[in-house]
Amino acid sequence: MPEAAAAMAQDYLQVVVNFLWHPNESSYQHVWPPIEFGWRIIVGSLIGFFGAAFGSVGGVGGGGIFVPMLTLIIGFDPKSSTAISKFMIMGAAGSTVYYNLKLRHPTIDMPIIDYDLALLFQPMLMLGISIGVAFNVLFADWMVTVLLIILFIGTSTKAFMKGVETWKKETIMKKEAAKQANATGNEETDYKPLPAGPGGGTATKLLIKEARKEEVSVIENVCWKELGLLVVVWATFLVLQVSKEYTLTCSKWYWLLNLLQIPVSGGVTLYVAIGLYKGKRVIASKGAEGAEWKAIKLFMYCLVGILAGVVGGLLGLGGGFILGPLFLELGIPPQVSSATATFAMTFSSSMSVVEYYLLKRFPVPYALYFAAVATMAALIGQHLVRKLINILGRASLIIFILAFTIFVSAVSLGGVGISNMIQKIHNSEYMGFDNLCMYDP
Repeated sequence: MPEAAAAMAQDYLQVVVNFLWHPNESSYQHVWPPIEFGWRIIVGSLIGFFGAAFGSVGGVGGGGIFVPMLTLIIGFDPKSSTAISKFMIMGAAGSTVYYNLKLRHPTIDMPIIDYDLALLFQPMLMLGISIGVAFNVLFADWMVTVLLIILFIGTSTKAFMKGVETWKKETIMKKEAAKQANATGNEETDYKPLPAGPGGGTATKLLIKEARKEEVSVIENVCWKELGLLVVVWATFLVLQVSKEYTLTCSKWYWLLNLLQIPVSGGVTLYVAIGLYKGKRVIASKGAEGAEWKAIKLFMYCLVGILAGVVGGLLGLGGGFILGPLFLELGIPPQVSSATATFAMTFSSSMSVVEYYLLKRFPVPYALYFAAVATMAALIGQHLVRKLINILGRASLIIFILAFTIFVSAVSLGGVGISNMIQKIHNSEYMGFDNLCMYDP
């Protein structure tokens, strides 16, 4: 009897292995529709426009809206849609960073982009992107769908609760400002609330008078040393990725060039982490709390940075889907959280575009067109939402936009993935892992 049970278990295991792994088969089917002006381009452009506008404001890129649009409306296969989505994210992130370069922190005398925070996460994000792009080749679509639904529902719920919490804090601050104005008999006193997360202190401390410029010159606003380190990491990764193209896939030089990314990203992150741990560096956007960092917390944040990159490279999304909610949990103001996450995404998304281009995963004309749409939409979205925040005094709008974008992405991407999965089961198609070493772009 035990022998029969063991044999049955072995048979089931063999079935699972055969389902997941056929070394000479691939589930990837290359589908690139021709560029034709019609309803598909018009509808796709509109969806891409609003996706980029909302995504750039929330600091998430909008990939969760781009991928379903490119798959369902335009007609690309899911993995090509993932690659073009990255191109769109790069365009939207680049224009958003350009918009933010002259802006200042809502309450502290520093840039709206926290360069130390970006420097802590960006190298790990870049490393995760490389891993995620490889996983995009390896993983079957249904595996990506399951991961996406679980991840996005969790992060969107967390972001929404943070938005509700911030809205309540803003309401208290507005009431306190009104009381102070009535007490002084000056109804025109102009107060600006600090849109931070929990732990910001009393409502009175969160009220400051607007007495400084919201915009300065780019030269004055950029932290050049930190920016230089970020560019060095990006350039090093670019050289390694291009060098890989001149090696045989899965050869020893191929794996060596891949492994060299670890000391590059790890070295810069370790340099920043040690500085934060010893107090030589601070995350200034957190105020006084930004000077206290424990080793285990820094280690966990580095792992989250890698996870964000893996998810971004695998799903064709901006790492902001992970970084945005994480920054809010750290107590970073929504404007700074969005700006910094987008800043980090610019480096990671541009690198993944290079990797997908080298893998020949997207048609360049289509990618350039939709990237232009996303770039314009991001600029308009940033301008309108900033005006709205100034009028209403509600920075929590950014958090609600973040939660909404992630939730819509979960529904749309999950729906597309489930539909494709059902179709493949119906057609008895192979639904296992692909062989990276046999991948032929």
